[in-house]
Amino acid sequence: MEETILILDFGSQYTQLIARRVRELNVYCEIHPYNKIPEINDHIKGVILSGSPFSVRGEDAPNPDLNGIRKELPTLGVCYGAQLMAQHEDGVVAPSEIREYGRANLTFINRDSKLMKGMSDGSQVWMSHGDTILELPENLEVISSTHDVEVAGYKIKGEDTYGIQFHPEVYHTIEGATLLRNYVVDICACTQSWTPASFIETSIASLKEKLGNEKVVLGLSGGVDSSVAAELLQRAIGDNLYCIFVDNGLLRKNEFSKVLDSYKGLGLNVTGVDVKDRFYEALAGISEPEDKRKAIGGTFIEVFDEEAHKIKDVKWLAQGTIYPDVIESISVKGPSATIKSHHNVGGLPDVMKLKIIEPLNSLFKDEVRRIGRALEMPADILNRHPFPGPGLGIRIIGEITPEKVRILQDVDDLFIEGLKNNGLYDDVWQALVILLPVQSVGVMGDERTYENVVVLRAVGSTDGMTADWSHLPYEFLSKVSNDIINRVKGVNRVVYDISSKPPSTIEWE
Repeated sequence: MEETILILDFGSQYTQLIARRVRELNVYCEIHPYNKIPEINDHIKGVILSGSPFSVRGEDAPNPDLNGIRKELPTLGVCYGAQLMAQHEDGVVAPSEIREYGRANLTFINRDSKLMKGMSDGSQVWMSHGDTILELPENLEVISSTHDVEVAGYKIKGEDTYGIQFHPEVYHTIEGATLLRNYVVDICACTQSWTPASFIETSIASLKEKLGNEKVVLGLSGGVDSSVAAELLQRAIGDNLYCIFVDNGLLRKNEFSKVLDSYKGLGLNVTGVDVKDRFYEALAGISEPEDKRKAIGGTFIEVFDEEAHKIKDVKWLAQGTIYPDVIESISVKGPSATIKSHHNVGGLPDVMKLKIIEPLNSLFKDEVRRIGRALEMPADILNRHPFPGPGLGIRIIGEITPEKVRILQDVDDLFIEGLKNNGLYDDVWQALVILLPVQSVGVMGDERTYENVVVLRAVGSTDGMTADWSHLPYEFLSKVSNDIINRVKGVNRVVYDISSKPPSTIEWE
């Protein structure tokens, strides 16, 4: 097993970001809810306590017993985690007289502290807390301060236990990576051996051992996650992997044939299934986003189950589940309130009565891409923008019809190919087109038109958790808008979405 940093989640919006920063140091880490602490073993080298939307003074505040962990392992409390440990030691935590939200600067740094080694005078940090540690008992010493907060950081004497009231994981803490490296590498003594090469070697060996000579079926989407999962499985079990790619009629223009061609180059055993009409029939008359997702998902399950049963003696179902999906399912408050149904979550395993294998369920999206590059997979697969499981079905607002799909495919193709031809595709995290249930007046030639409105959307992001709209060149937007209106019958107006996430989502449904 890999050496591991354990992150206890108290519900902070930044918890996944802590994990990403630790992994950037080539150290494996796992997130677990504060109330489901795993058994401590020799592979766990340290524990980080996350922030939280709770106040440690509240009656409903998370309050696990951390004494056993602290005595056994180096521990770092971030914001809420720092306040919780200080309160356990009879320190005084109270509402801040001056609330610190946003940028602050360190006015004091203890140069003898292993945690603060290499930090600069005046270093900018990011604060986000309504409570403050006002007083520390004698067994806690201050290791950093800001102008308004004396106890910006502390150490418990005689222990490798630290607390900080700022967030080292966010971009705005300029030297946050230095602090986290001090903790993970110097204090926890991690060897930074978790690399793409080591992951591939370990994963293939594990898959061989677990699967043996048994058959595995995998639903391919053409996207990064399922493709990398397929490549790992192919290297582990070879011809015992059977891949199914379903054309649900909601793919991008000509994508069914393009994706099948790309998989031929990888030597994968892929069966393509064209069942457009079956999906269109299931979607007839349905307008609500969640109902559309369920109809698409339910039809996919039926089709996939039928195709899988054509393969004799299949024992396993492989899925391209990645780590954010896993975290969501075991979050502090249980699965989050439903924003949308997830394409990897549903009744498929129960219906098919197969055992589940998820080769990528410990990886974030950008890590999956790094694994794919180490596997020397084609760039056009690895650099492909994320594409939702329900496909264009959730980019057509309202009822789905074949004609609406045709319009959206044509517009989407012009937009995506335009990005590629102008060298902009790789600068964008995700680009998409939305077909609105709105028609507007236009003039083409000397005739009045009353046709559809489409929305272009392009965003920049690292993992899709947050996203900002892409500032594409005006000249490009002007040209692609003209191309769409001139070449796609049924569209006479193009608009550009300049909303960020949050408060908006990347997709519209």
